[in-house]
Amino acid sequence: MRARGESERPGPGERYNPGEPVRPRQAATVILLRGGAKKLELLLVKRTPEARFMGGVWVFPGGAVDGHEGDGDRAHRAAAVRELCEEAAIDVGDPAELVKFSRWITPAEVQIRFDTHFFLALLPQGQEPRIDGEECVDLGWFTPSGALEAYRGGSIELVFPTIKHLEQLGEFSSVDELISHAREREVLPVQPRVVLEGEVARILLPGEPGY
Repeated sequence: MRARGESERPGPGERYNPGEPVRPRQAATVILLRGGAKKLELLLVKRTPEARFMGGVWVFPGGAVDGHEGDGDRAHRAAAVRELCEEAAIDVGDPAELVKFSRWITPAEVQIRFDTHFFLALLPQGQEPRIDGEECVDLGWFTPSGALEAYRGGSIELVFPTIKHLEQLGEFSSVDELISHAREREVLPVQPRVVLEGEVARILLPGEPGY
């Protein structure tokens, strides 16, 4: 499902659920950054088109929390570090060094739901991302505006939460500026809502008319 003004067709993994809401699974995502005080670039990886969920979509590295990782913030941080290593071969070290940026909960009207905690991390010196060719089949460094332009031009596919994060990240001119802002940011959960208008599904954010 797309935001108003985007494509009206459902996005990958965003099928409508008319029944009782599914309990969201805990998940974590890393927005890997490079650029220091001069610019802001971020890493996106392309999920294999063969995946049953969000196949072919470009995403920030991330995934579900494993049972052995426990509960709460520590579990989300551990999952974020593990997923970044698995999907992009980047080891950021201490999970406590991650900077929490946001928390998004999949709308109650969607079949597959996640309660995802987004973290910022700096590309460690001397490391370069690599994909495994199985779960992820491509990667790229993008400016936020560059990723959105590639999406609008049809060269990459994105889903609603990634689009909205890129829009937010585009407000910052450098990694240093973003990190400084994020350290002072109060992270509150965001749960969009799906509204059906005939055959068209729109996604609304808290505070928007009709939410």
